[in-house]
Amino acid sequence: MYAIKSKRRMAPKEYDIWVEAPLVASHARPGQFVVVRPHEAGERIPLTIADFDSDKGLIRLIFQVVGKTTAFMASLNEGDHLMDVSGPLGTPSEIENHGTVMMVGGGVGIAALFPILRALKQAGNRTITILGGRTSDLVIMKDECAQWSDRLIVTTDDGSEGMKGLVTDAMRLVAQEERVDRCWAIGPSIMMKFCSLTAQELGIPIWVSLNPLMVDGTGMCGCCRVTVDQKIRFACVDGPEFDGTKVNWDEFLNRLRQYRDEERISMERYQQEVGDLSWL
Repeated sequence: MYAIKSKRRMAPKEYDIWVEAPLVASHARPGQFVVVRPHEAGERIPLTIADFDSDKGLIRLIFQVVGKTTAFMASLNEGDHLMDVSGPLGTPSEIENHGTVMMVGGGVGIAALFPILRALKQAGNRTITILGGRTSDLVIMKDECAQWSDRLIVTTDDGSEGMKGLVTDAMRLVAQEERVDRCWAIGPSIMMKFCSLTAQELGIPIWVSLNPLMVDGTGMCGCCRVTVDQKIRFACVDGPEFDGTKVNWDEFLNRLRQYRDEERISMERYQQEVGDLSWL
């Protein structure tokens, strides 16, 4: 059992928890994730390690409520426990001094971007960070990212904060003003697709962190397979980071929608069981 040591709501339907997991915390590196099972009858879901403290034996998980399992996790409080936390899993990010790096985060993907941003800054890179969301209250971790950024740009679809427009608009703006040696983009899959197309247009190498359906997280089930450079790869062991210009995005997006009806039915049944979920 893994104790939840703290919990806070970051944004509508987005939660930040620190979980006691000493072995995971002692081995975690930027870009890796864990597979969480909240209770004995629960499903297994992958969550990126947003931060870790090896001295205290804690890992930080930031998640968005999108279905039954994350809704249940949102109902837990400090002192409650998660049944299983397996990890760290996945191949860590390539952290070295690349020169100038452009870090693009959207929605809850900002949480996955943060440890990579921090590590790249500590490695000596100039860091330009672009954070985007539909509205200002959905752009999380601005202050934390600012601490490790030489330049921070916020974009919102509705113009409620920063630059009105998309993160790809900000990518083009940055590329007009200075040379960028490498880019990372983590966020909604459709955002990563268009960030990859934009980076390719600008001639900037780009890494994305893929979030396919996943079960065991160790390469055995094959559920997380993705096509990269016309070859089958498993996101859990070959990734989760891949060259965004080589991902078959249409196939990837279609596979993410594969169980949408079943997910909706499961969430509806959960709501019938617990009643009002408006607090989410």
